[in-house]
Amino acid sequence: MKDTEMGSPDHRALYLAAEQQAGYFTAAQARQAGFSRSLLSYHIGNGRFVRVRPHVYRFVQFPASPHEDLYNAWLQVGPEAVISHDSALALYDLADLLPAQVHVTVPRTASRRRPGIRLHTKQLSQQDVFRYEGLPVTSVQRTLVDATAAGLADEQVRLAIRQAVRRGLVTREDLLTLAAQRSGRIRHLIIETLREEGES
Repeated sequence: MKDTEMGSPDHRALYLAAEQQAGYFTAAQARQAGFSRSLLSYHIGNGRFVRVRPHVYRFVQFPASPHEDLYNAWLQVGPEAVISHDSALALYDLADLLPAQVHVTVPRTASRRRPGIRLHTKQLSQQDVFRYEGLPVTSVQRTLVDATAAGLADEQVRLAIRQAVRRGLVTREDLLTLAAQRSGRIRHLIIETLREEGES
């Protein structure tokens, strides 16, 4: 099959989009770049693309990510989705967790629910979102707040706080500022964990 059979697909545009997503792209992004379903299948057959999941693909020159499930969930939900809660903790490697679902935060409730994806609705500020290994993910501070509010066990919250400080993802001052802005359980856990760390 020749590209001219369906016009002129923009290979460069699709590559540049995928490059920002660790090599992954969606069928919708491919369509926007001028790739028909049959042309996608052609490039899968000739080894240029890999089909990861329904409607999610990867350029072969990009290695499969160990976080492929997170990329898949993010791309399925849409560009406004942000990896969050237990999944953000796992991405940062801050807790001994293997989430059964991928947790993403979206700014609206209209997103269609999908198997294996847990949607949370919250409007996030720019300072609440970072890029980590190409994925939009809630900041460490936001992740600690959200995961704690969602019922993460105390020992996992304490572990996440300790690991975040020891690895330089946040400072003690960052967390003390966060504690001063919060009340209840997260405030108590931050203060107690930092106090214990200071005494050790």
